[in-house]
Amino acid sequence: MSLISSDIIRGHLDAIILRLIYEKDSYGYEISNEIAVRTNNEFHIKEATLYAVFQRLVKKGLIETYLGDVSFGSRRRYYRITPSGKAFLQEEISNWHKVRNVINIFMEDLK
Repeated sequence: MSLISSDIIRGHLDAIILRLIYEKDSYGYEISNEIAVRTNNEFHIKEATLYAVFQRLVKKGLIETYLGDVSFGSRRRYYRITPSGKAFLQEEISNWHKVRNVINIFMEDLK
């Protein structure tokens, strides 16, 4: 099994992470683990990349943070989606459907 290149996914990381946070408030390790689980370990997000995405999404006002209960000696930083984040995610999903259709035209199996 080969892993999916992060270059292929890079332009979609914001939407992927927003989607997971849309489903439920989460913290970094939980999101990283969920990505691995849902992709059957074919894609792993690096910790530095994940936290860079968090910073970018917070700066854009698409997510916000809060501290959860104490766990293993410290409080976890949770992320939740904002109304602006929900609107952005809906737009990204719509764009994805359009892009996927175009890519499918050219990337279907060769005959």
